[in-house]
Amino acid sequence: METQATFPKNLPPGWREHLSSEADKDYFKSLSSFLREEYRAKQVVFPARENVLRALQEIDFEKVKVVILGQDPYHGPNQAVGLCFAVPNALSPKPPSLGNIFKEIDSDLGVKVDRTKSELKGWVKQGVLLLNTVLTVRRGQAFSHRDKGWEEFTTTIIKRLNDRKDPVLFILWGGPARKKKALLDLSRHKVIESAHPSPLSAYAGFFGSRPFSQANEILKSWGKPPINWEITD
Repeated sequence: METQATFPKNLPPGWREHLSSEADKDYFKSLSSFLREEYRAKQVVFPARENVLRALQEIDFEKVKVVILGQDPYHGPNQAVGLCFAVPNALSPKPPSLGNIFKEIDSDLGVKVDRTKSELKGWVKQGVLLLNTVLTVRRGQAFSHRDKGWEEFTTTIIKRLNDRKDPVLFILWGGPARKKKALLDLSRHKVIESAHPSPLSAYAGFFGSRPFSQANEILKSWGKPPINWEITD
């Protein structure tokens, strides 16, 4: 996010076309001001400023096949990289939510994911948008940037994808993500939803939900290549 209320120019052209008008809206101007002060103050904000919009920077609008929707970035040091659930390969131990995602891939697809490869860039390259609903956070303070404007911005992203004629699969884990289902035209798009992979809820419906095999069956029914979920980087 740039420090002024102008739309970042380092996004792919599709996102600029569909989102640049947000810069003129009051919520976006307020969000830009808030972030400018957060980064100037003594607060430590994650992810690094250049990675705040990384989810959009790495996959353009028309190339999105699957959206995995998270909540807000990891708030521990050296964790958040700008892609939901992803962390640097060198980080050890991995966050429990990501570990549970890997466990479900193993169980669902009968494969063994390499736990050292945790940046999830391989998914992005195959058309998976790894989007949080809130894109920044203060160090050690989960949800500290909630209700500052990010929710409206990311809701707009979902609405623009919903407007696409080419269908998109949305994977919604946990209550906040599942609320976004109401934004979608389910006559055209598809949703896979379950409990969040967090240790607090994974045994309440995430484990055994088989989202990865379901996703690939849906993609194949649309004539699209399935995602190789084993290739994370």
